Amino acid sequence: MSHKKKSPGRPPKFNEARHPITVTLPERTLQQLAAIHDDRARAIVKATETTTRVRSGKAPPVEVVEVAPGQAVIVVGPSRSLRQINWLGLVEISPSRFLLTIPTGTAMETLEVAVGDLRENLPPSETYERDLLAALHHLLSLRRRQKAVSKVEILLVRPEGVLPAKATA
Repeated sequence: MSHKKKSPGRPPKFNEARHPITVTLPERTLQQLAAIHDDRARAIVKATETTTRVRSGKAPPVEVVEVAPGQAVIVVGPSRSLRQINWLGLVEISPSRFLLTIPTGTAMETLEVAVGDLRENLPPSETYERDLLAALHHLLSLRRRQKAVSKVEILLVRPEGVLPAKATA
């Protein structure tokens, strides 16, 4: 008769894979975390989930946001995978919500192919990234086939008080 040994220590706080980490944070951030929850780990998880809105289901990983009558932009959630496309810009427009930017002259199909390639190379365990890439790929493909995509230029300016980096020769 085999008995399962009880593991020593506290029971786990979270019912999913977890890893201990050590991090140094500013005192101000520690105070803000304490206002969220007395337990720092739970405060960090709650702040992350609230900011990204991923687990709550409040924000889809990819959405089409109308900005003018008949015109919309694609907004995506945070994505480690999309950051691997070195020419793709992710412009944060609100916490954890990003506009996609591509260099002038880049065909939209190039982004569609890059997103598809990323998705194919992700392991099945990366469910959030896979869902985001699948939704984005589907949206790009559908709009391309519908001939419902156009590109325009937007102005990006430096925030007040931020000086350009000095060129080094």
